[in-house]
Amino acid sequence: MSELQINTTQNVNITFTAASVGERILAYGIDFLIKIAYAVTFGYLIFKVGGLWDTVSALDSWSQAAVIILFLSPVFFYTLTLESLLEGQTIGKRVVKIKVIKIDGYQASFSDYLVRWFFRIIDIDIMSGIIGLISIVVSNKSQRLGDITAGTSVITLKDKVTINHTILENLGKDYKPTYPDVIRLSDNDARIIKETYETARKTSDYKTMLKLKKKIEEVTGIVSIHDNSHTFVKTVLRDYNYYTQHM
Repeated sequence: MSELQINTTQNVNITFTAASVGERILAYGIDFLIKIAYAVTFGYLIFKVGGLWDTVSALDSWSQAAVIILFLSPVFFYTLTLESLLEGQTIGKRVVKIKVIKIDGYQASFSDYLVRWFFRIIDIDIMSGIIGLISIVVSNKSQRLGDITAGTSVITLKDKVTINHTILENLGKDYKPTYPDVIRLSDNDARIIKETYETARKTSDYKTMLKLKKKIEEVTGIVSIHDNSHTFVKTVLRDYNYYTQHM
């Protein structure tokens, strides 16, 4: 599986692991079986058991087509609807643990999912998915044509993530917060702060650490009681975790 480097608008590089072709095919297969199960089960119950087939048979061809299209609309719009409601996942993707994301680091929007869904006609339906498969293999970001057009990609969520890779911090039961104004930060703010902090700490980049301290003070209105920028930022992150875990 290839790595996907995303540079956010805050100039923070985030690395994801792109979903493999096998994972995407497996997710598609699960979704396909769900669609078949719907068509067979509800088709039998509605048309056979419910006796609607006799009524439909008596209609003209255009009316019959309209009824069939209406019945199959959940199949047609399955992917678009679920990806929009489940933030980039269908049932198949959720089972396989993959999801659609924007390559700029933001959450994909309905219009992005709509573009991906529309391009399924080219990527998947035409030539039994060969076009989409070739596009994924050739693309350096594992994108099919729909992803390229929408600015999205599909990543795996199976990475072994430890607490050090998240905005979470191990806090002792006796921990006492210092800066209550950290609640003005969002999870995304905290994530960016932690990533910048970790990079600056590892490279002993004191200038970046100081700039980060000043930016936090500017955004939150916090007046630091710590002279050391490293200690201040670390305390802010720990305080943020304390308050978000106890809200």
